[in-house]
Amino acid sequence: MSTEQEARRLDEADPLPTLRGEFLVPPAPGGPFAEAAYFAGNSLGLQPRATAARLTEELQDWATYAVEGHTQARRPWVDYHELLREPAARLVGALPHEVVAMNTLTVNLHLMMASFYRPRDGRTRIVIEDSAFPSDSYAVASQAVHHGLDPVETVVRLTPRDGEDNLRTEDVLAFLEREGDTVALLMLGGVNYLTGQLMDMAAITKAGRAAGAVVGWDLAHAAGNVPLRLHDWDVDFAAWCTYKYLNSGPGAVAGCFVHERHVRDASVPKLAGWWGTDPATRFRMAPDIDPPASADAWQLSNPPILALAPVLVSLEIFDRVGMDALRSKSERLTAYLAERFAAIPGVEVITPPDPQQRGTQLSVRIADAGTMVRRLAEEHGVIADAREPDVIRFAPVPLYCTFHDCHRAAEALAGLTRS
Repeated sequence: MSTEQEARRLDEADPLPTLRGEFLVPPAPGGPFAEAAYFAGNSLGLQPRATAARLTEELQDWATYAVEGHTQARRPWVDYHELLREPAARLVGALPHEVVAMNTLTVNLHLMMASFYRPRDGRTRIVIEDSAFPSDSYAVASQAVHHGLDPVETVVRLTPRDGEDNLRTEDVLAFLEREGDTVALLMLGGVNYLTGQLMDMAAITKAGRAAGAVVGWDLAHAAGNVPLRLHDWDVDFAAWCTYKYLNSGPGAVAGCFVHERHVRDASVPKLAGWWGTDPATRFRMAPDIDPPASADAWQLSNPPILALAPVLVSLEIFDRVGMDALRSKSERLTAYLAERFAAIPGVEVITPPDPQQRGTQLSVRIADAGTMVRRLAEEHGVIADAREPDVIRFAPVPLYCTFHDCHRAAEALAGLTRS
């Protein structure tokens, strides 16, 4: 049996049939196949076919009801964000009152740090990973400056051991044991954007809180990728975008989690806006805020309906399929792709080989990554993305990627390395 036949057989036999037909897959820029083999869902997920119809409904309600749509639309706008609360909570392992859909990722991280980064008495440092996404680096540095601190001295960037690409959990724990009394905030990426490493969020959260630090997580590459248990892990706060694995469109509205011990604590300082007051009293237009005991207390503005509608469509898909089933298929696809990549000379997979330490992304180190990504698309219809100078990221997203897609990617990469 050829490798292509084997890949198609695996697709036919898989316990979770692909939902590819529910998504709009772009045409292949090159190669023999009509559709692309799309591996860039860790950067921008594909559009669900249901999204356009949902947006049309909201536009129709706007046309029909105008301002009365706040109460008369088929999904009334005034409390539209409530529709996302329970499915978002299920997605990230939270209680419903601990989550809210609002803003975008870095805005939410800043709102969280405004509440939870409180440097004092020698406990001033913010800890991130050295390969954090640049926006996180900018955000924490600016928070240090906002508090009158030197970011060079305040921000600690954890680095892997010499010759390694990924942080070891034991090294993070050892740092917290050794220097935790200087740390005000620990804020790592749940899945590293560059290497695809899945952090041991439970163990690191426990150690960080035991050291007296606040523990927050950037879940941009984790939400919709791996199962999360934010409430049970005792995470202080987390934020995530929804345009990657959650397929909600470019710049889509993000999500935010605040543990219930904080949402019930009225003494926690927070920046405030109209939608952060109790909905029961909101329209009394009082000058004094009355925040609810929920993550909504961090919400500043009324929900953007046309931006939330695609997020709701996505959450409905995840609710229907289930993260456990998606995780299982992700492990099968990623293991298959990793095995195929391992057989290609000159290609080094830098994502951890242990399935428990990775999500669906595989990052490979290869010379001239930018040119390789362009040729993968133009000559083979395989869409991945490059991080200069030498990393290509492939994400076999289980909602719409197939074993045959993985076969195409491996064959194309092998052919390019030989040419």
